[in-house]
Parts: sequence; structure tokens; C-alpha cells
Amino acid sequence: MWNPRDPRRSAEVELLVDTGATYTVLPASLLEKLGVKPLRRVRLRLADGRVVEKPLGEIGIETEGYRASATPVVFGDEGIYLLGAVTMEQLGLAPDPIEKRLKPVEALLMRVG
Repeated sequence: MWNPRDPRRSAEVELLVDTGATYTVLPASLLEKLGVKPLRRVRLRLADGRVVEKPLGEIGIETEGYRASATPVVFGDEGIYLLGAVTMEQLGLAPDPIEKRLKPVEALLMRVG
């Protein structure tokens, strides 16, 4: 991932795929280190039903040759690394429950039927 406003600032991270999350979530400390600035605040409903308000910014993200130059990212708590549905859609990837990895959407569609 990288800062779209300063592509020289980048980091490699492992993200847990969270199909229930709209946005990708990364630790605020990592985003600040990359120089990512909050653009606005968003209200999020957590899995336990609580509603929280968090800053939202933009990052660039790349995985296995798939690239999104600007995707929304939530400034999260330490230790939280989640790949959300908006980013997966931008990358054209979806989780394959059989192989337990991300695959191009076209490959999953071709396997059905």
C-alpha cells in the first residue's frame, strides 16, 4: 500500500479479508506514518452493534498484480488490518471459500454451474 499523494511512502502489510466490512481498516499509527491525512469522518456499525465515528482517508493498494490507486481506508485501532468490500470490488477480487484466497471475480463466476 502507498500514500496516493506521496507514492514514495509505502508499506507491505498482511490484511485479513472481512466481507462484512465496507471499508478497509488499518491502524491509525501506520496511516500517519505513511502521511495519509483524514478526509472526513464516517459512522460505522461494528459487529457487536456499537456505532463509532472514525476518520476516513485514502490509500493506494496492490495485491498479486491487482491495483487500486485510491481506496477509502478507516483509521483504526492498533493491530487491526482488515481488507473491506469496497477495496475488494475496486481490485476486482473476491474471496474463494474453497481455496481460501482472493481470486479475480471472473474466475469465481466461471466456476459456478
